[in-house]
Amino acid sequence: MNEILDVVIVGGGLVGGLTALLLAQGGGQATVLDAAPVLNATSVLAAPNPRVLALSQATIHLLKTANVWDKIARQMPYTGMHVWNKNGYGEINFGHASQNEPSLSQSLGSMVEPSLINLAIQQEMLEKIDDYRTEVKVVRVEKAVGYWCIQLADGTALKTRLVIGADGANSFVRDQAMIGLDILDYKQSGVTCAIRTSKPHQYVARQIFLPTGPLAYLPMASLNPEQNGYWQSIVWTLPSDYADEYSDLDDEAFRRLLTLESQQMLGEVLEVQSRAKFPLKARSAQHYVKDGLALVGDAAHVIHPLAGQGVNIGTLDAAVLCDVLLHDRKRGVWAHEQTLKRYEHMRRGENLAMMHSMSAIGWIETQEVFPVIWARNLGMNQVDKFRVFKDTFMQQANGLQSLKATRYAV
Repeated sequence: MNEILDVVIVGGGLVGGLTALLLAQGGGQATVLDAAPVLNATSVLAAPNPRVLALSQATIHLLKTANVWDKIARQMPYTGMHVWNKNGYGEINFGHASQNEPSLSQSLGSMVEPSLINLAIQQEMLEKIDDYRTEVKVVRVEKAVGYWCIQLADGTALKTRLVIGADGANSFVRDQAMIGLDILDYKQSGVTCAIRTSKPHQYVARQIFLPTGPLAYLPMASLNPEQNGYWQSIVWTLPSDYADEYSDLDDEAFRRLLTLESQQMLGEVLEVQSRAKFPLKARSAQHYVKDGLALVGDAAHVIHPLAGQGVNIGTLDAAVLCDVLLHDRKRGVWAHEQTLKRYEHMRRGENLAMMHSMSAIGWIETQEVFPVIWARNLGMNQVDKFRVFKDTFMQQANGLQSLKATRYAV
């Protein structure tokens, strides 16, 4: 209890683990408090996750920088995106379809199961982080003069100059720091599962806007090489009552419904596995930082899954925070108030813009009033027609621009 640590990261998932590894590369060692146990690699690899994360080029670059990417056992690159509305003529195509599995350099990004990322992150932390603790429960986080005190369930007390809250949407660190939270309840739920289709995805991510909400087909890797190219992870955004009704259907009825509602975009849905449902709420911390404390990832923000950018803006948080901290470290200071405020200034506005734009797009795409339909279709076709619009969208999606002013620039 007498030693004051430089930094304690609460949360050892993708964003928290990436933060610890990037700091370690720059010569700073964090104590990482992870609620999860040490994962069994055999069990994780043998159980495909029905959900995937759409990793941007920036996130992949950061995972490579942290020596994590090559530890990910399987991933599915994608070379194209196709977005359209069921009740309209507007559509947008990014990239292109591929007959053969592309290399990562040829791809827009990659779809990866979160369980495999967590395993790879943990394996690297076990090698590179000197004080990485698993199955840890934090019961109190409180400010003292010049440091924060973190109390653990086993009675251990830690002092630290900097606490980084990377403990998810229901962040205990955020609550203990008494940082307010703005919540936008969409009155919607996401239904997810893995499906096998009669036609191959050709490495294209597809999203159709239905009157009830968007339905996304995201290519995913298969454990069976003969079926690789035919499996997708779906995210179906629905009003909560629809989501409840559809979740109660048996697999056969759900399979038929999905085939119909998707307009058979990849033919018939042949198989459905591991359905789940989760409520959709946007969350934004009113502050990302306090004296000696910073929030990253879902602890700071949760956005609509419409564009699959939630995980990617979280990894950008990690990169920007590590960059400003390591810059100060070279100058002989650590976690200065102005440094943390600079991180907040660089990330909060950008994240809020992403959150509100996803909310606006979701609203526009579900409206059935003629003027909105006309404007929507015209807008989608204009984006599809002019390269400058597409390039702007792609720059925002790949995340590389947000790394440009950091040491992690590509």
